[in-house]
Order: sequence, then C-alpha cells, then structure tokens
Amino acid sequence: MRKRCLKLFILTIAIALAVPVAAYAEEKAPAGSNAGAAADLAPSARSAILMDADSGTIIYEKNSNDKLPPASITKIMTMLLIMEALDDGTLKLTDKVQASEYASSMGGSQIFLEPGEEMTVDDMIKGIALASGNDASVAMAEKLAGSEQQFVAKMNEKAQQLGLKETHFANCNGLPTSDHYSSAHDIAVMSRELLKHSEITKYTGLYQDYLRKTSEKPFWLVNTNKLVRFYSGADGLKTGFTTEAKFCLSATARRDNLRVIAVVMGEPNTKTRNAEVSQMFDYAFAQYTTHSIFKEGDSIGNVAIEKGAAAELPIVAKHPYSVLLKKGTPTADIRYELQLDTLKAPVKIGQPIGKLIVYQGDQVLKEFPIDAPQSVDKAGWWKLMQRSLGGLFT
Repeated sequence: MRKRCLKLFILTIAIALAVPVAAYAEEKAPAGSNAGAAADLAPSARSAILMDADSGTIIYEKNSNDKLPPASITKIMTMLLIMEALDDGTLKLTDKVQASEYASSMGGSQIFLEPGEEMTVDDMIKGIALASGNDASVAMAEKLAGSEQQFVAKMNEKAQQLGLKETHFANCNGLPTSDHYSSAHDIAVMSRELLKHSEITKYTGLYQDYLRKTSEKPFWLVNTNKLVRFYSGADGLKTGFTTEAKFCLSATARRDNLRVIAVVMGEPNTKTRNAEVSQMFDYAFAQYTTHSIFKEGDSIGNVAIEKGAAAELPIVAKHPYSVLLKKGTPTADIRYELQLDTLKAPVKIGQPIGKLIVYQGDQVLKEFPIDAPQSVDKAGWWKLMQRSLGGLFT
C-alpha cells in the first residue's frame, strides 16, 4: 500500500512540474494554434523552420538552431546587401559590373563570366537569383566592396545587426570552406529581411529568362527553385546544394494576405526537398491567416525631432505589419500602440526610434521595431531661432 501511494505521489509531482513547461510552449505559439500538429512536416530534413514573413512568428521548427553548411542559400545575404545598396542609391540597376579574373574563376553553378566581361546590375541579380551564379555573386561583391573579403565582412556585420547567433560567412556564394555556417532559423530571418525589399521577388519569382540577349548565343536561365513554377503562390527565394550540405532551400509563397517562409537543410534529394517544403506551405495556408495592422505605404505616425533640420519625421510603413492568427480566431479586441523615443538631431536612417506593439486584449501578440525612414541633420541656429519665434523671420 505504501509503495502504491509513493508511486502515486511521484506521478503527481511529475505532472505538476510538467504543467509550466506546456503552458510556456503555448504562450510562444500564435493565438489559437496547436504547435504539436505540425510535428512531422519535414521528417527527412536535418533542420527546418516555417515562419510568417510579416510578423516573424514561428509556426513550426525542427533543429532550427543547428549550425550547418548553407551552400548557396548564402546568396540570400548577398542579395540582401545588393538590395540595400540599390535602396540607398549607391548602386543602380543600370550600372555596369565588370567581371574580374578571380570572379570568373569560380566553379560550381555559374553564368560563365569571362574576365573583363560587363553586365548590368539587373542581369547580375538574375544570374544570382535564377542560376545561383557563384561568379556573378563575386563580381557583385567586388563591385560593392572592392573585394570579396571586404564584402564578406559586411555580410557578417549585417548578420550581427540582425541578431543572427548561428551564422558566420567566409565567402559570398556558399562554396565549401571552413568557418562558413548558418542555421535554418537564421536563414529564415535573413530571408524575411530580404523580402522587405518587395522587388526581389521580381527576380526570384521568375522561372526563366536570358542573359546576353543581343549576342549570338544568349544564355538561358532556368530557376533552380522549381516551386516557383509548380507551387501556386511561390515566388522565391534560393536553393542550395553541396555534398556536405546536401539539398537546401529557403522558399517563400504568398496566398491572399499571408506570406510564409519555409527553410529546409540537409534534405536527401530535390524531390524530397520540394515535397516537404510544399507540405509546410500547405499546412500554413490551411491553418493560419493574418490580421493586418498597416499595409505597405500606410502612415503610422510622426515623431518630433529636437533641434532637427526637420521638426518632425513622418513614419510610413516600409512593409506590411500584421499578426499571425489561427483561422477562426476573433479579432475584435486586437489593437496597437505606437511607442516612440524622444529624438534629438542628428538622426541617422535606420536608427531605432521606437516600437509598434500589437495586443489582443491585455496579451502582447507582437512587437515590431520602428526605424528612422531617413536621416535628419541638426538645424542651424537661424532655423532654430525662426522656429522658436513662430516663423516671425522668414
């Protein structure tokens, strides 16, 4: 009898200790979700993750923080730095890029650049996004930073800015080398950042195109990511393969207002890779929806700038802001609050200036960081005097 009571007591304690763990797991999941239902979405992958692109909410993950060789998925960061350079005006799509002898010497997948050959930035991006050109990646790295080594330093700097803890780059194209690794989680985060540049899917979503169109032998490009043709809504992002990494893919698809990112690493073959990513997409679109807070281009508010050349800075949504919900979840009590810092000039573009907090009732669903959309210099003394006197001197 005593033994039976002791067993019952131990079982009761074990259950009691397990309850907080289960409760914490539920708090991390989207409203109304059941994370366990997605347990076998990518059984053959060494590592996988499924993420809502707008909010960054994780729907499913498997060994997502394991450090693994990323192969050509590396080029997601390469393309991100290219898109940022286009945005800040240091690069134009019509700019010419000349291939160095070093860039032309890259093996693996390539667009067969000859030393001294010139292509526009637009064509180089196509060569990277569709054909996974290792040579095009190095040519663009040299164009932007002077050398691949300097460009890789920028890649690692960006990884730190994004808080990527399981990522270190040693080259810009993913060719096998030591000390070059990432994780499914980190790849999803950098993919999400790349997708904030909405024009990227004009490249990654193409199934085919041509380079050297005016030459006698145009070069036919066919996207290495076959899902952009065979999965409805898929429009990116990047495949990868080496003997060490096996078959990898960071893919994105959009249906209605929901865009998701699926990353798999270490798949045994392309057929399994594509099937498991499709299964992840199917699960997300069947189970989840988004509730929009702001659409791209919407006015979010204004922030005052003390002693700034501009007295205040309008904040406009650079990308959609939404929260992920299980289908059927009530939305009447969803609200948001904008919390902005007190700013003093000068302000730099991209500088953190506050956050957008989304609530459902009293529960925080998501916090979005808000960055300065442009730089604001410090005002001169004459402008400050005019401002203080209410425009008396004009």
